[in-house]
Amino acid sequence: MRDQSDGPEARIQSILAVAEDCIHLFLALLLLVLAVVLAVVVGRDLAAYLTGPLLVRGTVLSFLDATLILFIIAELLHTVRITIRNRRLDAEPFLVVGLIAGVRRVLIVTAAGEKSFQWNHEGIELVILMALILVMTIATWVWRHSTRLRDAADRQPYGGNRPG
Repeated sequence: MRDQSDGPEARIQSILAVAEDCIHLFLALLLLVLAVVLAVVVGRDLAAYLTGPLLVRGTVLSFLDATLILFIIAELLHTVRITIRNRRLDAEPFLVVGLIAGVRRVLIVTAAGEKSFQWNHEGIELVILMALILVMTIATWVWRHSTRLRDAADRQPYGGNRPG
């Protein structure tokens, strides 16, 4: 049998792996630049709010929204780092980003609709968001539980319950 480690397939695989890493690094750089720009804008807005007339509700909503977006960007950077390190895509970080985005939207909708809440639009959106958050929470728990079981099986001699 011929050793194909030096064949064209191996070269193509290594070229694709390098291209994949370059894309991940470029994405991480873009996310980092976005985070820095957003942090600068939030800092500038904070200085403007502190020196000008203080509108508490608008200020709190604005900063809550911006900081949760920064948190989402940080989680996406973490996801890219894990993907580069493990050389595979895990679902859990994306579920966490989805949870943060869902909670962010719930907070914004409830804070914005505090005085004029209507069930026709905001209520339906909140019910859908809460159902989505519940589903993502359950999916995260299932993912962690199944990963823990898989890791425990991998630590067993001969791969756990595998036949043979």
